[in-house]
Amino acid sequence: MKRTTPLRTALAALLLTVGLGAAHAGAANAAPLPEPAAAPSASAGLLDAMRRDLGLTADQAERRLRAEKAAVEVERAARERTGAAYGGSWFDPAAGRLVVAVTDRSEEAGVRALGADTRLVRHSAAALDRAKARLDALRAPAGVAGWHVDPRSNSVVVDVVRGERHTPAVRSFVERALADGLVTVAETARAPRTYAAGTVGGDPYYTGNVRCSIGFSVHGGFVTAGHCGRAGAAVRGWDGSAMGTFQGSSFPGDDYAYVSIHSGWWTVPVVLGWGTVPDQLVRGSAEAPVGASICRSGSTTRWHCGTVLAKNETVNYSQGAVHQMTKTSVCAEGGDSGGSFLSGDQAQGVTSGGWGNCSSGGQTWFQPVNEILARYGLRLHTA
Repeated sequence: MKRTTPLRTALAALLLTVGLGAAHAGAANAAPLPEPAAAPSASAGLLDAMRRDLGLTADQAERRLRAEKAAVEVERAARERTGAAYGGSWFDPAAGRLVVAVTDRSEEAGVRALGADTRLVRHSAAALDRAKARLDALRAPAGVAGWHVDPRSNSVVVDVVRGERHTPAVRSFVERALADGLVTVAETARAPRTYAAGTVGGDPYYTGNVRCSIGFSVHGGFVTAGHCGRAGAAVRGWDGSAMGTFQGSSFPGDDYAYVSIHSGWWTVPVVLGWGTVPDQLVRGSAEAPVGASICRSGSTTRWHCGTVLAKNETVNYSQGAVHQMTKTSVCAEGGDSGGSFLSGDQAQGVTSGGWGNCSSGGQTWFQPVNEILARYGLRLHTA
């Protein structure tokens, strides 16, 4: 971000974090001051996007964000408590609580004491992960969109593009998958694709003739999608000036990259609202559970929200499979690649690809940010 940005950032920080008030030292018979209103859990712009895309009132959006934040801590404790009996978990928006699957009935009472609901299942999360890893070793045909561990169905779900199920290549892949005994098959509307785009003036960064979106600031640069550029590629900023260089990039297999920035640009713990919503402060990277609300910022379609549908999904792009992705109901379009996924004020990942658009809807996958930070030894810039 160039030197015109700090004022905007400072204003955003003030709007998000500072409340103004005045003390009153009245006479002895003065009426007591009213209790202060609870601080909002997110900015007005983020709540507006949740109302628009999730059909929530402002109060419902506030309550959901608070419940999802609590669910993150409950999930961590439940996983540790149940050990080998852990079968996965997901957030239930209707109940406002985390649901934890367990393979041992004796673990249910302890999990409920943590504040979660429980479901008794047959297969552990570890067993499902092993089954998915066996599928990851196979080469999938184009008619297979991807596969993921689904804790709600307690299975590995293989998503087949509608109308392709009975083609010879897809049928052969599905038969091999079903032989595992832990796999189910579902249909998806379309095959996924990445969201890079040709050059369009006035957007955040370019490499070659490709436009993509900044994900999150890290100390020394930013993270984004790997398919946007290879290591060593030069990056130009929104104004066309030299911005930085891709220091590391991986795609397919993964879809992440690290860009270091040049003098004249600096990093801030902010995700831009592009004039649609106020800029958002980033305070950490605690991972949201399946079922949680999530929002995305990108240079083409700006702010849109939805829910986390699945984690650890293998996405089968035309360029090759990408592993350990998170699937969402958020829409995206060309040029949004690399952009930010947030849950509340917690960084979640960078936009990879999907299907559909923001007029008719669709699904989008992101590469989890914590994996990128660990891969390159980076430190997220937080407020």
